Amino acid sequence: MDLNIVLFEPEIPQNTGNIMRTCVGINAKLHLIKPLGFSLDEKYLKRSALDYIVHLDYTLYENYHDFQSKNPGNYFFLTRYGHKTYSDFDFTKLEGPVYLIFGKESTGVDRTILAEHIDTCFRIPTTDKIRSLNLSNCVALVSFEVLRQTGFEGLFKEEPATLKGKDFLDQFK
Repeated sequence: MDLNIVLFEPEIPQNTGNIMRTCVGINAKLHLIKPLGFSLDEKYLKRSALDYIVHLDYTLYENYHDFQSKNPGNYFFLTRYGHKTYSDFDFTKLEGPVYLIFGKESTGVDRTILAEHIDTCFRIPTTDKIRSLNLSNCVALVSFEVLRQTGFEGLFKEEPATLKGKDFLDQFK
């Protein structure tokens, strides 16, 4: 599956840095839609993404229409206004790229865009005591549900030999 993470006007560099790291870890492309609430050169962003940023595949867009015109595929919007949960959809039946679109931390995705795509707006169930969860947590949660449904294609299910290896803990017996 061609999984893409889209951040609509992200504001907090630490969230974006954490999302960059997640994208590298799951082989997802990151799409950043301006305006950004930070510079991509900021030390906080690089610190959150650590040294993984060199492996990041990302593109920066001037606005949502610029992004949309260059990226045909299956769009899914994560918003508290969605009528279905993210786990209600069967992602295994899709053909073509999947774009998980997350809004800026303060106000989310523009309401007119959401209204145009209401059938593909999803929410993460929560209590009525909060408006939303942390953006980077939402990206990880929903991305891993999509990957779980597709068998974690392209990901290691055991510690790879290029790191410590699957038998690493045997030495501690």
